[in-house]
Amino acid sequence: MVEQIDIADPRLDHIFHALADPTRRAMLQSLSERERTVGELAEPFAMSLAGASKHIKALEAAGLVRREVRGRQHLCRLEPARLATAHDWLSFYERFWTGRLNTLDALLRAEDAAAAARQQGETP
Repeated sequence: MVEQIDIADPRLDHIFHALADPTRRAMLQSLSERERTVGELAEPFAMSLAGASKHIKALEAAGLVRREVRGRQHLCRLEPARLATAHDWLSFYERFWTGRLNTLDALLRAEDAAAAARQQGETP
């Protein structure tokens, strides 16, 4: 069965935009361990809270992070379900290229076998 992937899904644009930045990818990795404050997310990058907040807003727009205000603290946590949308899109191409590479592998093995058979026939 062929899966239908909506390439016009705006969620994909937000997700891949968020994942395109190495700082945001590092923040996501950090959040995969536990929820963190904005300050904790900013600390490894020596950036201001405002700078970290801009990155977090991009992650929130993509649905990858949820921010919760508890008193004076802004706590962020990973929302991994949205990554499934990107994973589904990428999985389609993984299957496509795996199929292509398997076909190429079979072709190259057949050529190698034919060359070995010709070589066997040429030796006295």
